[in-house]
Amino acid sequence: MSNNSKTIGLAVIGCGTIGRIRAEFARDYPGVGWLGLCDIKDDLRTELAADTKADFQTADFEELLKRPEVDAVIIATDENHHMAPTIMAADAGHALFIEKPLATDVRESRAVLESIESNGVDAVIGYTQRFRRRFLTVKERLMTGQIGEVTGVVTRALMNRMVPIATVQRTNQRENLTPMVVSGTHALDMCMWLMEGKTPVSLYAQSNDKALSHYGTKDSTFGIFTMDDGTMFSMNISWAAPVIWPGAVYGLEIGIIGEKGVIDIEDTHRDTIIASEIPQGAGYAPDGFTPEFQRHVDFMTSYPPGDIYNNQLWGPMREETFSWYQRLCANLDTPHATAQDGHRNLLLTMAMDKSSKLGERIDLPLDIDDYYT
Repeated sequence: MSNNSKTIGLAVIGCGTIGRIRAEFARDYPGVGWLGLCDIKDDLRTELAADTKADFQTADFEELLKRPEVDAVIIATDENHHMAPTIMAADAGHALFIEKPLATDVRESRAVLESIESNGVDAVIGYTQRFRRRFLTVKERLMTGQIGEVTGVVTRALMNRMVPIATVQRTNQRENLTPMVVSGTHALDMCMWLMEGKTPVSLYAQSNDKALSHYGTKDSTFGIFTMDDGTMFSMNISWAAPVIWPGAVYGLEIGIIGEKGVIDIEDTHRDTIIASEIPQGAGYAPDGFTPEFQRHVDFMTSYPPGDIYNNQLWGPMREETFSWYQRLCANLDTPHATAQDGHRNLLLTMAMDKSSKLGERIDLPLDIDDYYT
């Protein structure tokens, strides 16, 4: 590290699958000089504390955030519980890494963003797809005008239903845990990043719930946005593929049409497949979730955080996490989504849900109160 580098005291709030990954990376990064952990589940917290040789652990996030060593915080709790620890961390002036979404309620998201902005803290959102090599090179080609002005974007995201089942089973607050808010937000963020500078002015969306209604969520949401310059953006997601679907989590396709060219992206991971008599695991298996069926075929590399080699995770979440540590310790310019991006993404995903519910085209932006009528 350079002479201009600094060390940070890191608090990780939430020790589940993603919190564990980022905490383990913290112990591998020399700029993290102190590590504290928080989770209300004692077994998850104590096991991670032992594995990472954490300096402090507690079940109370307020106790952790009051520690004098802390100056950076990762929020990795369940989606419905981001608001309180995020605002407390922002009010304390700590740099923030917040797992998406910023919140699952529009007013809560606005309150979080206002706290971040009023305190002037550096806050990023966990949109790991931005750190896949293929999307970084596409972004570079668009920035340098290789296909001219973008006029249309077509997006399709297809997911295994393990994600919605595991997500909604953890809470009774399921109203806003929709395919767009929880998972479609990744594809939407990617496309908005690739179309940077364009603003949606209207949308029309529809949803259905044939397979997942008894879990309290939708199967699919398909929609189309019109941007302020006339660009069309089709955003479609289904997270109702059966448990035995070979994609561990996310399969994404994006077509970008420009005045002078086209970029076609296939991020479905169907180029490396394993089929075996030996079960291939759950793919997405958070604590307390056991899939109903075994999977014997798998699209390798389809787990968004990355892949295990020699007991280490390699892939986009490694790049994303270490880049954030470098952002804080060495002032590196990084492609992370901002808190403003996260709030915008929530508004747009929830606007899609509202259009679907109303069955009509809606104009954007909506007033905050419109999301509750």
